[in-house]
Parts: sequence; structure tokens; C-alpha cells
Amino acid sequence: LFMADLCREIKLPLKMDFMSVSSYGDEFESSREVKIMKELDESIMDKHVLIIEDIVDTGRTLEKVKQILLNREPKSFKVCTLLDKPSRREAEIVPDYIGFTIPDEFVLGYGLDFKQEYRNIPYVAVMGPLK
Repeated sequence: LFMADLCREIKLPLKMDFMSVSSYGDEFESSREVKIMKELDESIMDKHVLIIEDIVDTGRTLEKVKQILLNREPKSFKVCTLLDKPSRREAEIVPDYIGFTIPDEFVLGYGLDFKQEYRNIPYVAVMGPLK
């Protein structure tokens, strides 16, 4: 949802491509394994690349994606995230554009999920205790 809203505000010609990457699965905590479920369809060589993330937490997933994409020789590489949790950072990743810096709490809604649910909540919410 964030990506769609952001792209509507970018008043430049652009192409969108998608890479599906996960390190959470069905858990609250990020796993150590980064899974690439879908690769890019287009070449990014000599192109300006803006990675749009919903949240940067430990940074491990983004670090892996950055390594992969920089090997493809883009003209430039920037990262934009709606939510940043620097207190959880384990990788040396600093997004170039940050919407909000948040504390170490599990959030969902506005595209963020818990076990593939709650993405459709129209705002970002802190997950309460499970009953």
C-alpha cells in the first residue's frame, strides 16, 4: 500500500518491478534466513533504483537485497522505507528516505501483516498481546 501511495506522488516517469523477499514467515521475530520468492523481471543495469520498503527492522533482509542488486550495476541505488526500527538493527543499513522512526514494537496494517493477516487495516497499528 505504501509503495502505491508513494508512486502516485512521484511526478517523474518511472518503471516498477517487484522482488518478493521474506525473513519472517509466521513468526514475530525475523528468522536468520532470507528467502527470495520472486526475482525482478527487468534488468537494472545503468538504471536509477529506488527500493521501497514497508519496514526496516534488523536490516538483514535489506542488506541481502542490496548486495544482490548492487552486483547488477545500477546507476544509483537508494532505499525508502515507511517505518524504520534502528534499535533492532543488526546490519549496517541506513535508509536514504524514512517516513517514521518507530520503537521496537510489532506493527501491522497498511500492508504489514501478522501470519498473512491484517494487511488491509488502513493504518499502522501496534500488535497487542495474543489471547
